[in-house]
Amino acid sequence: MENTRVYADSMVVPPPGPLPAPPGAGTRRLWWHLAEMALAMVVGMLLLGPLWDAAGVPLGITGTLARPEVAALVMATNMTVGMTVWMRYRAHHWRGVVEMAAAMYVPFLLLLVPYWAGRLDGDALMLGGHLLMVPAMVLVAVRHRHETPLAVRRNPAVVALAHRWPTGLALLMTVELWVDPRVLSPWTMLVLPGGYLLIGVVRRTLRGPGVLATQLVGLVVWVALTLVAVAVGGRTAAWLVALGWLAHAGWDLVHHRTGRVVPRGYAEWCGVLDVTLAGIMILAILT
Repeated sequence: MENTRVYADSMVVPPPGPLPAPPGAGTRRLWWHLAEMALAMVVGMLLLGPLWDAAGVPLGITGTLARPEVAALVMATNMTVGMTVWMRYRAHHWRGVVEMAAAMYVPFLLLLVPYWAGRLDGDALMLGGHLLMVPAMVLVAVRHRHETPLAVRRNPAVVALAHRWPTGLALLMTVELWVDPRVLSPWTMLVLPGGYLLIGVVRRTLRGPGVLATQLVGLVVWVALTLVAVAVGGRTAAWLVALGWLAHAGWDLVHHRTGRVVPRGYAEWCGVLDVTLAGIMILAILT
C-alpha cells in the first residue's frame, strides 16, 4: 500500500494539452473560408468594376474593355484584388494567395483557346470560367486548410475599418451610382420598412411592448409616401423619394442605439446606405 502511494506520488502528470477540435470543425472552417473568399471577390467586382468603366472613356479603351476575353480577364483581376486584400488581412501565406489568384485566372485562360477558335461564344466563356473557378477554389482551400495563419500586427486604423464593415459594404454597394447619379423608383421605398419587419419576424424581436405597432406605423408612413410619389410624378416625386430615404436613416439611427428589432450591424449598414443613396439622388435632382 505504501509502495503504491510512493508510486502514485512520483508520477509526473503531463500538462494539459489543447482540447481536441469538435467533430466537423475543420469542414466548417473550410466552408467559412470559401464563403469569405466569395464575398471578397464580389466586393472586388463591385468596387473596381465601375472604376474600369469610368476610366475607359477618357482612355479611349471602352471598346476594348467590352470584348469578351478582355472583360473576362478584367473581372478575374477585380476578384483577385478583393480576394488578395482579404486573405492577407486574415494572415494567409502568400503561396496560398498566389494559388487562389491562379484559380481566378486559369479557368478563363484555358477557355480562351476554344473561344478564339470559334468553339465558344462570349457568354459561354464567362459562364464556363465561373463554373471552373469553383472547383479550383475548393482545391486550393483544401490544399492549405491545415496551415497556421501568420502572426501579423495590424495597424489600428485597419482594425477600426474592419470593425466598420457594414459601413464599407454600404458604400461599396453604391459605387455604381457615384459614377452615374440617378433617382431611384418610388417603389424602392417599400424595401425600407419591409426589411425591418422581415428581420423582426425571423428574429422574433417584434414581441416587446409597442414594437410591432411602431414597425406597422413606419410601414404605413412609407407606403403612403410611396403612393404620393407615384401619383404626383416628376421633380416632386424625385424629392419625395430622396427625402424618404434620408428620413429612414433617422429610423436606422434610433434602432442602432436601442438595439431593438434588428442587429446593430444591419442598422449601421442600412443607415449609411440610406444617407448615401439620398445624397446621390439629391445630387442627381440638382444637376
